[in-house]
Amino acid sequence: MSRKTPDEVDREIARMDSEQLPAGKHELHGAGHFAGLYAAENVAGTEFVFGATFVILGAGIWDVLIGLAVGNLLAVLSYRFLTAPIATRTRLSVYTFLDRVAGGMTSKIYNGLNAVVFAIISAAMITVSATALRLILDFPAQTEAYPTSVGFIVLAIVFGVVAVLVAAFGFNALAEFASICGPWLMVMFAAGGIVLIPRVADEALGTTVMSGWSDFIAIGGDTVFTGKTPDGADGIGLLGVIGYAWAANTFAHAGLIDMSLFRYAKKSWYGYMSATGMFLGHYMAWISAGFMGAATAAITMKSITVLEPGQVALQALGYAGFVVLVVGGWTTANANLYRAGLAGQGVFPQFSRAKVTLIVGGVVVVAAVFPFIYRGYLNLVTYAGIALVPIGGILFAEYWLLPRLGMTRYWARYKGVQNVAALLAWGIPLAAAAVVLVMGLVPVYFLFPPAWALSVVLYVVLAKLMGAAEPYPDGKAADELFAERVEVFHAQQAREEPSEVDTRDRRTLTRVLRIVWMIVLVVIFANALIVLFSSPDLATFEAHRDRFFLIAAVGTVLYFLAAYWELRRRKAHARQALAVHDGPSSARSPRLP
Repeated sequence: MSRKTPDEVDREIARMDSEQLPAGKHELHGAGHFAGLYAAENVAGTEFVFGATFVILGAGIWDVLIGLAVGNLLAVLSYRFLTAPIATRTRLSVYTFLDRVAGGMTSKIYNGLNAVVFAIISAAMITVSATALRLILDFPAQTEAYPTSVGFIVLAIVFGVVAVLVAAFGFNALAEFASICGPWLMVMFAAGGIVLIPRVADEALGTTVMSGWSDFIAIGGDTVFTGKTPDGADGIGLLGVIGYAWAANTFAHAGLIDMSLFRYAKKSWYGYMSATGMFLGHYMAWISAGFMGAATAAITMKSITVLEPGQVALQALGYAGFVVLVVGGWTTANANLYRAGLAGQGVFPQFSRAKVTLIVGGVVVVAAVFPFIYRGYLNLVTYAGIALVPIGGILFAEYWLLPRLGMTRYWARYKGVQNVAALLAWGIPLAAAAVVLVMGLVPVYFLFPPAWALSVVLYVVLAKLMGAAEPYPDGKAADELFAERVEVFHAQQAREEPSEVDTRDRRTLTRVLRIVWMIVLVVIFANALIVLFSSPDLATFEAHRDRFFLIAAVGTVLYFLAAYWELRRRKAHARQALAVHDGPSSARSPRLP
């Protein structure tokens, strides 16, 4: 193998897309960045679906309280000890890392599956958003797996087209808007569950007043998480809830998708920051949504199995609930459409990300008109996890185990061969999982840990047989030179970026705006507590709830006016500070705070 000179490597690096390079030190973020990122990402419109799903699956109240805590803790630990360490050591996205490990067919199949998974998530979000406006426009409820209303089909298509176009061409603007939605979404989900507790209490206890924690447990056990399915069958139990909670984000942690996020983390312990998403979104929001769904079923006298998120949001939050669904659905759908475009570009590198996003978006728009996509969302993401986690096991083995067992990392690329070991270590666990599912031997939510473990073992054994045990000094030397020149490249970039410039906006109006939106959130939440603790009867409850609906609606408008105005001022101030530092010719744009 002929070795490249440093100049040749420098030219190669200059031609490469930034996504293919390791993240530089000047691009890294602190812990707070990831805490906010996971909080905003995991509190979305589909939480209404998850909460109702656990009710439909017959989870008991203690199954939910304990099972969701354990399952989400396992998810956080998976982020911390599986995803973040590899990400912060390689500084690569999972797509680039897989390309270096396996390349060829394995990368293309993996990228294609990722595009499909993110497309399904986006479609579910769009459908959930459409259920909100369906009520306003008075289209028929979509209770079947397929659409039964032309109006709803048109509505879902319009929502989908807008989401796809924004993801393809206006993602930065949407990212700015999405960055301010997290605090408001969390308050609204918590408030919605609190507001409807008196209604559920009246159903269970004959009174809207709770005397303490024991009453809350009684209410939850008698009317919400009863331990029985709507058909009267036994529910999934504690282990089932743990399994579903752990499996819900499997593709992101055990499947290593979120390497793409954590490559920008300064420390691997930032993986713990995923707890904001797991416990504010996948714990608090799911439980709250379960109470909202059960109360809405009682108020509307409909089965929770056919309720739409829009109906639940209306009963819990009034018209502000529609905004929750639309904002939560759109922001999350667009983020996942963007990811789908990136993954699809790995399959079709000759096309731009925007063009691939439009192609994938066509599939998303069609899928969004089918209600079964969002109704089966929990199972869909669980199956997606099973399909993708073996790749996480293969990459785990490649990075950690091969060097410790005296084998060579990136051996297939050094040898110049297709990594058949990776294909087999992915395909065999998937085939085994399919057989187990068809035979009904193990529930779907317990399958990803053995699939992951089997892929690790298979890959180590097969890689050793196929060439990983051989030394590849020329290949390792080339990678070492590449890493050195990338550091030089990043050092040059860091010198060009004025990181020493203080871009924080301390102006009085900016601070006032921040205080305003914080006060608005406090007022909304405080009024939810008034509904909970100051409603001695149903008539008083309904009066307090109506007042809360008004305050939530007005507060939502005030929140977004103040929060977005503050964001624009901070960004404008940051640009001005950079322009003063670099002179009028500077065209550099600061990162979002």
